[in-house]
Amino acid sequence: IVAIIFSFSSPYFLTLSNASDLIEAYSVTTILAAGVFVVLVSGGIDISFAAVASVTQYIAAMVATKYGVPALPAIALACALGALLGCVNALLTYYLNVVSIIVTIATSSIFYALLIYFTGGSEIYNLPDWWTNRVVFFRFETATGNFARITLPMLIMVAVIIVTHFLMSRTHAGRQIYALGGNPEAASRVGIRILRLQLLVYGYLGFLAGLAGFVQAHRVHQVVPTAMFGTELSVLAVAILGGASLVGGLGSMSGVVLGVLLLAILQNGLNLLGVSPYFFDVVIGLAILISISVTALTERRARSRRRIVGVAT
Repeated sequence: IVAIIFSFSSPYFLTLSNASDLIEAYSVTTILAAGVFVVLVSGGIDISFAAVASVTQYIAAMVATKYGVPALPAIALACALGALLGCVNALLTYYLNVVSIIVTIATSSIFYALLIYFTGGSEIYNLPDWWTNRVVFFRFETATGNFARITLPMLIMVAVIIVTHFLMSRTHAGRQIYALGGNPEAASRVGIRILRLQLLVYGYLGFLAGLAGFVQAHRVHQVVPTAMFGTELSVLAVAILGGASLVGGLGSMSGVVLGVLLLAILQNGLNLLGVSPYFFDVVIGLAILISISVTALTERRARSRRRIVGVAT
């Protein structure tokens, strides 16, 4: 419905070139949202992913530029370091027995501060060609003379969507993650190893944060320590709009994709209409508030039904 409204408002909205640009622009958001979705389903909230992406991105870029490390080892380094930082979040959350959002607020601040301290906030422009050269797998000209493309960030995004969907819907670990988010005490009683599962969940988000950092630098051709700062709200909004509950146990990867589409359509449509980009933050905030309210109302009704059934029996 939103897409139809914007298509009447702007002739450039429903075009293949605009669609391909939009998908590529939201590739980083989708990659991060996939990891955040997994954490939310487990009953946790991790907002340190932007800091993790920034740290891993910078270290990989520094190693690649100074020592001439080729593509695959550099990307593997970023992803491995991201997974390690994610596991740090898992260990702190488990052993301190503190709400995960508090832990990740702290680690996010620490990661960012250390990055700025050791780098002085300096940017890296001389990235190797394999990192900055645009990789286009398919390109065609539209009737309007514009070009639509299938690029490397798009394919990485699709691969992440498929892997995350498979993990959560087709594996034993995925079912355990849903069980952990739905009822942690019951999950522990039936023998689910909470720490091992949390290491998987937070490590997976860290891994994807490292991958997202590579994709973001590939798109903009430079590494800026603060470039990922401020993306937390939009990524969290995508996961919540996709149906992931803040209390855990709910959500699907297909829902996250729909959340990305909704947010992308809203932002692109408002931009084409000349609406101030600052107003989009208002839209994100309202979307999160409405989604949380609907989820809370649904869960309250479900509890009421269970209570009524229990009394009747």
